[in-house]
Amino acid sequence: MLNAILSGFALSFGLIVAIGAQNAFVIRQGVLNQHVFWICLFCSLSDATFIWGGIYGLGVILQQFPLLIPVITYGGAAFLLWYGIKATRRVLKPEAMNQEGKTTTSLFMALASCAAVSWLNPHVYLDTVVLIGSIANARPVGEQAPFALGASLASFVWFFAIGYGAKALRGPLSKPIVWRGIDLIIALIMFYLAYKLLIG
Repeated sequence: MLNAILSGFALSFGLIVAIGAQNAFVIRQGVLNQHVFWICLFCSLSDATFIWGGIYGLGVILQQFPLLIPVITYGGAAFLLWYGIKATRRVLKPEAMNQEGKTTTSLFMALASCAAVSWLNPHVYLDTVVLIGSIANARPVGEQAPFALGASLASFVWFFAIGYGAKALRGPLSKPIVWRGIDLIIALIMFYLAYKLLIG
């Protein structure tokens, strides 16, 4: 059982560490010090839901409704482009970042944006539902639940680490030149991911 937990943790951690839209969003909320706990919890629970769902049947639903994939793909690309444009505007007009930092986004709006970043990305489904699900189901009978537990635990560890890590470093990270660099990286990530979604 311990081996299955550690294997699930290692696989999930290896997939999630890659810088992507979800990670960039969590880091940004951490630096802004806005709803950090709830954002980290939401991302962790979303991953856990996809992981457990992938192991116990969500992949079958996606196979039965193939039109869901293009809807998620184009919706995700549109959101990523919009978010990338917002980040680009902050790079070109750093005062927008200063103004945004003074305004607290409502928890509902923060979670809505987090949901879009988390759910409108087909790669999330490929990593959690398809890849982790298929690897877990290839293991001996009885190891699926411990594997899912380990994979889910990796998400909780990662998101809370980067969210609160960014919050702890918000002093040096809040300098205008650093913020412009962060937003430039975020914009490039968003545009790249949107491009990858659209070209397949």
